[in-house]
Amino acid sequence: MRIAAFLLTAAMMCLGMQASATDSSSQAPPVSAMNTQRDIVLAVANPIDPPALHAGSSMLGYAPTGYYGAGQRAASALGDLKRRYNLHEVAGWPIKALGVYCVVVETPAGTHRDDLIKTLAKDDRVKLAQPLQDYSVYATVAASTHHRYNDPYVGLQRGFEETDAALAQTFSQGDGVHIAVVDTGADTRHPDLQGRIHDIHDMVSNDAAAFDRDNHGTEVAGVIAADADNHQGIVGIAPKAVLSVYKACWYAPEPHRGARCNSFTLAKALAAVIDTDARIVNLSLGGPADPLLDKLLAQLLSQGRIVVAALPPSGSLEGFPDNAPGVIVVRSSGPAASPSGVISAPGKDILTTQPGGGYDFTSGSSMAAAHVSGIVALLLSISPRLDAHAVHDLLVQSSKTSNGVVEVNAAAAVAALHDANKSPR
Repeated sequence: MRIAAFLLTAAMMCLGMQASATDSSSQAPPVSAMNTQRDIVLAVANPIDPPALHAGSSMLGYAPTGYYGAGQRAASALGDLKRRYNLHEVAGWPIKALGVYCVVVETPAGTHRDDLIKTLAKDDRVKLAQPLQDYSVYATVAASTHHRYNDPYVGLQRGFEETDAALAQTFSQGDGVHIAVVDTGADTRHPDLQGRIHDIHDMVSNDAAAFDRDNHGTEVAGVIAADADNHQGIVGIAPKAVLSVYKACWYAPEPHRGARCNSFTLAKALAAVIDTDARIVNLSLGGPADPLLDKLLAQLLSQGRIVVAALPPSGSLEGFPDNAPGVIVVRSSGPAASPSGVISAPGKDILTTQPGGGYDFTSGSSMAAAHVSGIVALLLSISPRLDAHAVHDLLVQSSKTSNGVVEVNAAAAVAALHDANKSPR
C-alpha cells in the first residue's frame, strides 16, 4: 500500500509539474532573442504516445521535462539534432494541427545558414527546416489634419461612407460572427472596442500595457468592429462582430518604425486560430513565402475559414499570405487597375481607433483588408455557410465606382446576397 501511495504521490507531483510547464509554455516566446538573419525554424514529428504507467516511468512518460509539449520521439530527435549540429534552442512549441514540434535554433558561428538548412533537410528526422523570416504590417499614419448614428465622428469615416456601410447595416451588423485578427496588440480598454474584443492572445510578450499601446491592431479592430450608437467616436463595418486578437507583431524600440512579426510568432498565432471557431481571419500583414506558415494557412483554408489579406505595397502576390489560393487579397483603392482577383477597398485617410481611447487617420492596404473583413462578417451573419469562393465573387460582382475608382460596396453586397436568398432554388 505504501508503494502504491508513493507511486500515486509521484504521479500527482509529475502532473503538477506538467501543469506548471503548461503555464510556462503559454508564456510568450522570447522574440527579442530571435534573429531573422541567423535563426532557423526546425520541426520534427511529434506523435504523442499514451503515458507509460509501468515501473520506472511517470505519468508523463520518459520525455524530459524541458521538452513539455514534445513526445518522447520528438524530444529524443531534437536532443540528438542539437548535439550533432551544435544547435542552441531559442524557443520551442508544439503544433498539434500538423503533428510536429517546432524549435527556433541559432545557426552556429562560422556556419552558413543556407548550407545548414540544406543539411538538416536531408536528415530523415527533420520534417521542416527553414529560415526564421520577418513580416510587417501594411499601414502608414497620415498627417493629422439610412440610420443616423450618434457616434460623433461617423461623418468623417471615408471608408464607412464610400462602402455605404450604414445602409448595409439595415440588414446586418455582423451579429455574432467570430473574427480572428492576427496583428499587433490592441487597446482592449478603448471605449469603442470594449464590447467587441472577446479574447486576446499574446505570442510576443507578457506585457499587457504594451499590448494595449499597440497602434496597428487597434486601428484594424476599429475599422472592423467599433461599437455603434454608443456616443463614442466611430462605427465599425460590422459593429456586432466578435473579435479575437492574436498579437504576433510588435514595434521595435526605435521611433517611427512599423510593426514586425516573424515565422515563430505568426505560426503560434495561426496554430491557435486553428483550434477555434473563427470564420474570418484578418491578416493585414505580409512578407516572404514560408513553408511552415503556408502549411498552417492551408489547414485554415481547408477548414472553411475565410482569410482576408492585405496586398503588399510592392503589389507582388508571391509571398505569405497572399500567394495561397483561396485567400481574399485586398488592396487600397486607386485609379490603376487592380491585379487579377484582387479586391479594392478604401485604404487612404481612414479614421479609426487609436490606443489610449483616441482616434486618428491612417492609410494602407491593412485598412482596406479590415474593411473587407467587416463586410464579410455582414454577409456571414446572413448566410453562415458561404465559402471563400462565393464571398470573393460576390464582393467583385457587387463592387461599385466611388469617387472615380471601383471598390467594394457593403450595401450592394448585402442586397445581392439578400436577393439571392429570396430567389427560388
